[in-house]
Amino acid sequence: MSCEEQKMTTKKEAGPMRVMVTGGSGMMGKAIEHVVLHEGGKLEGEEWFFLSSKDANLVDLEQTKAVFEKYRPTHVIHLAAKVGGLYLHMRDNLHFLADNLKINENVLHTAYSMGVVKVVSCLSSCIFPDKTTYPIDETMIHNGPPHDSNFGYSYAKRMIDILNKAYFEQYGCCYTAVIPTNVFGPYDNFNVETAHVLSALVNKTYKAKKEGTAVTVCGSGAPRRQFVYSLDLGRLIIWTLREYNEISPIILNAENDAEVAIKDAAEMIAEAFNFEGEIKYDTSMSDGQLKKTTSNAKLRRYCPDFTFTPLKDAIKMTCDWLTANYDTART
Repeated sequence: MSCEEQKMTTKKEAGPMRVMVTGGSGMMGKAIEHVVLHEGGKLEGEEWFFLSSKDANLVDLEQTKAVFEKYRPTHVIHLAAKVGGLYLHMRDNLHFLADNLKINENVLHTAYSMGVVKVVSCLSSCIFPDKTTYPIDETMIHNGPPHDSNFGYSYAKRMIDILNKAYFEQYGCCYTAVIPTNVFGPYDNFNVETAHVLSALVNKTYKAKKEGTAVTVCGSGAPRRQFVYSLDLGRLIIWTLREYNEISPIILNAENDAEVAIKDAAEMIAEAFNFEGEIKYDTSMSDGQLKKTTSNAKLRRYCPDFTFTPLKDAIKMTCDWLTANYDTART
């Protein structure tokens, strides 16, 4: 479905964009901010506002309305979410479902009520069906239930796609979404209890080298993941805001042959830190979904020449960033 194909009528902003980024203090918000401030991502006259949880609790509708009133955005990049690692999701599916449903409805409803021209929300590859064929593409989101380990978060994220479609059909709103694969990079959450797998392993390996201990990987190391560097994703989200005119979401990931096993990623991290100690695999812990390979064919139709940072290089830069910023990083 395309804004142009459906002859959608939207209000055109009178002047430069005023872009409000929810979740602006997190890894992806910081990546977008870096691109805007240091890579020419900001055009003349534009204003960008990066919100943190201190600005508003988006679970609360009145606080959401207040922050929209304060910044009066013409465009919104919606990154804010209640997030966590695999084992936290397994323990707390209800609250991941309830809070994220509220956040997403509050943001989109308020964007509509205030005449925001475009909203780009961020989904997750975990929304795809657990039982499926590979590679997965954007048409397959609702073809079956997601993996049971994080169904609360997954269903809440799926509902953004439903809301986008409904707001378009009911009111002609240009709301869309991106679907990144496993994102990592500077400013991520590196807390080993709550972080996603690669960032948790970065912190574990940092500590193991410092303390002279082994690194323990949760699970067998066999699950395969497509990792994407946060700065690459930041560049692509800004492209989506400016150039992508479909309501249906778009997967943002590197080529399928960039998919690696958790074991391979752990070894790349060890190499980046020059860690020569033992890497253990705790097979009593759940592996989660064994694979969720996605296709970037749609992205390549739009951006055939976009170059992703090689995984080994991106891991090295992330490890170097954590080493230099450990005292202030989220560990």
